[in-house]
Amino acid sequence: MIDRTAVRNNANYLRNVRPIDPEEIAEYVEGTPHPAVVRETLREEAFDLRLREREDGAFVPVEEAPVDPPGWAPEALPEAYSFALEDLLVREYGANWHRDDSGDELRERVRRLKTDYLYENEVEYDRVAALGYAIYHLPAYYATVGYVLDDLTENGLLDRTLRVLDVGAGVGGPALGLHDYLPDDAVVEYHAVEPSAATEVLDRMLEETGRNFRTTVHETTAEAFLGIDEGEEPSSATDDPFDLVIFGNVLSELADPVAVAEAALDALAPDGSLVAFAPADRNTATGLRRIERALVAGDDGGYPGNDAEIYSPALRLWPDAIPTDPGWSFDVAPDLEVPPFQRRLDEAAARGETDEPGEFVNVDVQFAYSILRRDGKRRVDVEASAERCARMAESERHVTDRVNLLAVKLSHDLSEGDNALYRVGDGSQATDHYFVCTRETALNRDLREAGYGSVVFVENGLVLWNEDEGAYNVVVDDETVVDLVAP
Repeated sequence: MIDRTAVRNNANYLRNVRPIDPEEIAEYVEGTPHPAVVRETLREEAFDLRLREREDGAFVPVEEAPVDPPGWAPEALPEAYSFALEDLLVREYGANWHRDDSGDELRERVRRLKTDYLYENEVEYDRVAALGYAIYHLPAYYATVGYVLDDLTENGLLDRTLRVLDVGAGVGGPALGLHDYLPDDAVVEYHAVEPSAATEVLDRMLEETGRNFRTTVHETTAEAFLGIDEGEEPSSATDDPFDLVIFGNVLSELADPVAVAEAALDALAPDGSLVAFAPADRNTATGLRRIERALVAGDDGGYPGNDAEIYSPALRLWPDAIPTDPGWSFDVAPDLEVPPFQRRLDEAAARGETDEPGEFVNVDVQFAYSILRRDGKRRVDVEASAERCARMAESERHVTDRVNLLAVKLSHDLSEGDNALYRVGDGSQATDHYFVCTRETALNRDLREAGYGSVVFVENGLVLWNEDEGAYNVVVDDETVVDLVAP
């Protein structure tokens, strides 16, 4: 048994003097343990010591500065991850995995997964389903997590040492995206919770991560891991708080997602973040928003609230208001290149004369997301004022009037080439609201140029009721001024 205290003390002494060499440390520890034992001990203690291991095997301090926005804009799933997935497919079915019976089986599983998601059926993941899921979803889920994390890094809220809990880690898309999003000098203690056969794929994908991305996979349910199953104690992994909890496309599959998310909030560090994202379709996106609202203090959804605050993107600009609209909102990022494994599976599919290719290609990056924190921080610290703005909750009384509004932009252009159309909210709305730009001018151009989640001030917008859509349209025209308040 090595003297861990001695290893730690020597590492702390040397950290500001020179790179820490396990061979040198071994000379100062009673019994002169083998350097390999010292190296493994340093790896196990690296997170607490804020040390990272270099390629040459020496350890150096992790920089104190938070993670900078990396300019995340992946064009494709990295080749290493594509090769790893194809390696699994070849092991399972052989080099022609995409053809004949094996290809048909995988295509059928992908079809079934798509149907189950569309109709909110219970999804079960055996080995074949996990491989099909990876083929179809891995690239987009890899890209999604980085775009969401941008909301945190822009305010310096992601440390270079991170303790991460990935609930429902699946086949590893969010884990791989997180790994590549973080700088090379980050140290991560990553815990995945995944009860299904997807762990067989996850384990292989995690082999591609670096030496300072230390992974543990817990093959159990989220309920058991967090100790909310009757008679279950929380995993010992929850003894230390997590800096980041990720729910990547999994909340819709849980029996009681609010209870699980509440327990995850309890496992957060005081300055930690709960990050949840979901597919952009109406069911999962609005479901995510309902869960968000149940978790935020002050909401009356049958749950007491967990003193969580919305960090982004659906900010509440009126502190005393609670939104009750459906909340279908999602972000859109550039498409990825079609990965080779999707192309192979799609090209080998039998098609009729009228069947179009692309059934098994999925490179759209569209997602709903929510970031919650317990320290009260928000992505932008902006609030509406009754002296300057109308509440969207009161739009009925302003129909045919021109008003001023403070709003969060909650969509990209939803039009089909006509007047630009953007979903918006201010945290008070009970009905869907849209800004409709009928004439762009230099004074209202900020509406188009503002990004998803930006806060804009609209002066002199015309409020109309859209009977067909059951929504309020606020017309932005040549009499309207739009200012970008917070990007």
